[in-house]
Amino acid sequence: MGQSVIQNENELEFAIFCIENVAQKLKVSADKVYDALTQKSDILNSYIVPCYETLHTQSREYIVDDIISFMHEKGVSV
Repeated sequence: MGQSVIQNENELEFAIFCIENVAQKLKVSADKVYDALTQKSDILNSYIVPCYETLHTQSREYIVDDIISFMHEKGVSV
């Protein structure tokens, strides 16, 4: 997985979807999740965006659990 930046509206909407749903599951603000995925780590640009094509075909629950699991694996907390 390499670094990627959001290339189009679909990827942007997906990134927002991920941030909002992870925040809801963790019962924290979306701002805290965004900071965790961009400031405390590079998960947004090194995992979520590059894996968009695969991730966006999965269920909401799978996507959220996968991102939270990846955050734990990388030692990132909100």
